[in-house]
Amino acid sequence: MEARVIPTWQLRAAFARRLSDMYGTEVPAYTTLLEVAGEVNDDVLKRGGDAERLGSIERVTAERHGAIRVGTPAELRAAAQIFAALGMHAVGFYDLRDAASSAVPVVSTAFRPIEAEELDRNPFRVFTSMLTPADRRFFDASLQKRLEAFLARRTLFPPELLGLAVRAEAEAGLSEADAERFLTLAVAAFELSPEPVDRAWYAELERVSAIAADIGGVSSTHINHLTPRVLDIDELYRRMEDRGITMIDRIQGPPRWSGPDVLLRQTSFRALAEPRRFREPDGNVTTGSLRVRFGEVEARGIALTLSGRALYDELVGEPAEVWQARFPRTERQLAVGDQAFFMYEPVLDGPGESLRPADGLAGLLDSGLLTATPIVYEDFLPRSAAGIFQSNLNDAGTRDTTRAGTHYDAHWLSEAIGRPVHDSFDLYAVQQNRSLERARLALGIPKETP
Repeated sequence: MEARVIPTWQLRAAFARRLSDMYGTEVPAYTTLLEVAGEVNDDVLKRGGDAERLGSIERVTAERHGAIRVGTPAELRAAAQIFAALGMHAVGFYDLRDAASSAVPVVSTAFRPIEAEELDRNPFRVFTSMLTPADRRFFDASLQKRLEAFLARRTLFPPELLGLAVRAEAEAGLSEADAERFLTLAVAAFELSPEPVDRAWYAELERVSAIAADIGGVSSTHINHLTPRVLDIDELYRRMEDRGITMIDRIQGPPRWSGPDVLLRQTSFRALAEPRRFREPDGNVTTGSLRVRFGEVEARGIALTLSGRALYDELVGEPAEVWQARFPRTERQLAVGDQAFFMYEPVLDGPGESLRPADGLAGLLDSGLLTATPIVYEDFLPRSAAGIFQSNLNDAGTRDTTRAGTHYDAHWLSEAIGRPVHDSFDLYAVQQNRSLERARLALGIPKETP
């Protein structure tokens, strides 16, 4: 009898659950965050309406995104291999170095499923940031050399874990025994290490950036935050504060307004002082604390097209009144204006042939021949990500604005990890266009009509 194979999506779902359990043990306030998110979601469902228009409550409840930080291209490549074993691919390139006023010397991508059916099964994502020691705005030549030497000496992911990850990717799953071993090693790789932190080295990096210290001042990586999804983030923010948990100053992303929810809104509780062991310059080990991990939460909206995103970028930071005046106020306006992505379905028992419109998408929607369901935004906003990072820093760090930054882009990232870096706009467009083509064929509409 052949051993049962645990398929890729089940590995991903199990990893997300185990990571959540581990993080809840390490950061008890995260468990409170999950409880409050669950209460808010239940209350939103009870109010009725379109609470599940952007995803079933089962999906929303299971949904998580994690965040990790690595130091080198080699570490990023190894992380990419582990996530590939879970059916997660690099999507997007985010340069956070100029997205905040504080020193945030990282570039990032997000590993996630890219097929709609895989996202529906389990939409786990990991926002993964890599330190940029060669950027002279943050690191001088001496510090770069010592930092890169420190990073080269450590091993974040054991060879056994990477070997199992290669097999899991090649075979689209693992046997039960190998799956158990893989999950155990993978979760352990993202736990907070008990190893003492070199206080002097950590402090030197912290003067440049607390994020640089969190990445390059320790011998391992760890989950920096793990993010559940909530249906009313404003209500969650209020309830968390009512429980005495200090939140960051505001919710990042679009404002609360009366129009469609778009893109992503995020907030978090402030990083907590956690006990850590330190190795002092004289060799003694003492106990102190660090503030590096926090509890983020998100509310997801509709994915915007390039033109919709350009308008969002124009309005980012503006109050709701400006949005009311300038941003499309209905899903139909977003669809007809090609400013957001939708899945289109034909209505085959709708109006007859004589009522079939000839004026494109607007006519098809208005006549009832076509329905539009929003495509959920599965990705991230660099300003919001940097804003969350910045809100949880004790100080701004240092940045030499007279120096030029080292160039990184999606092509560089792809070369570094040895894998494609997908463009999120392309992924959404393919999904939308396939649905339009299927609807056109079902309705017998000529190809030139959307």
